[in-house]
Amino acid sequence: MGRSLRELWDGTDATIGGWCSIPSPFSAELMGRCGFDWVCIDTQHGLVGYDQMVPMLQALSITATPAFVRVPWNQPDHIMKALDAGAQGVIVPMVDTEEDARAAVRAAKYPPVGARSWGPIRAAFDVPGYSPETANRRTVVAVMIETPGGVENLDAILAVPGVDAVYVGPSDLALGHGMTPTLSPTDPEHVKLIETIVDRCRERGIVAGIHCDSVETVRRWHARGYGMFTVGSDAALMRGAATAAVAGAFEGSREIVVPATGQYA
Repeated sequence: MGRSLRELWDGTDATIGGWCSIPSPFSAELMGRCGFDWVCIDTQHGLVGYDQMVPMLQALSITATPAFVRVPWNQPDHIMKALDAGAQGVIVPMVDTEEDARAAVRAAKYPPVGARSWGPIRAAFDVPGYSPETANRRTVVAVMIETPGGVENLDAILAVPGVDAVYVGPSDLALGHGMTPTLSPTDPEHVKLIETIVDRCRERGIVAGIHCDSVETVRRWHARGYGMFTVGSDAALMRGAATAAVAGAFEGSREIVVPATGQYA
């Protein structure tokens, strides 16, 4: 049995995760066997629905890789069902305000900390003595800061008990501030926003995470103080590797149109 998500959070200054947008348990199992610290199943922008999410969580359990689920929205039913299905943490998109952050924590934690309903149908597997107290301790809550409101209210959001991490979606962050969405920012204002977020997180002792499109981008933001990363999704990695294989096979004798990677966040 590998380390839990909470043990990772408490035991290291940086983690790297895989990202699943393909609705496939086999794809999830492959990602879980690649050495990532954790894997996130994306039910917001990925093609994964609840009926696919559950067997994907089961596949990740086979590999002993702890799983996040990025829920579709900051709603109690999305958060509770993902956790009941066995996710050890949730990534909650579009958190604008302190109340948004409180709502996410409230849905993810059992009373008296929150209002999560009791029904850990898969969550209790392989957790001896599973209880509301142990579940509240184990569950990791990451809120996404990717809007003007989220940046403006960042200090109040970071002060909410139970917020374990902030996860930056660079593309939405740019889009909301009138910039071109990208995971490799060059616009000084975009870069400043991303740096402001990590600086505020470090002041509060909160893990700062960011969605990345390459190893170079991971290294860039790790050097700046970020500690939670993804590096491409299953779909983007497969498409990029397949395109490179075709291009390499013909050694430049054929024009290869490089497809869009489908990167987001």
